[in-house]
Amino acid sequence: MLRPKILFADEPTGNLDQHTAQNIIEQLFALNKQHGTTLVMVTHDNALAARCDRVFTMQAGEITSETHSKSAQEA
Repeated sequence: MLRPKILFADEPTGNLDQHTAQNIIEQLFALNKQHGTTLVMVTHDNALAARCDRVFTMQAGEITSETHSKSAQEA
């Protein structure tokens, strides 16, 4: 299996049931933790965004804010 350095995911759980969506998200975060894979995700799910190290908010195609989690700042 290939191990990409960066994985792009555009609404990776958009049309999935809650159980399957949670499973996919846990697998994505496991890739990040175990292999150092950078995840770039597009989501409208604020709870999912809150788990990320960095969050960019966009409006009308422009980045309007950037936030860092406490764990990312300590790294």
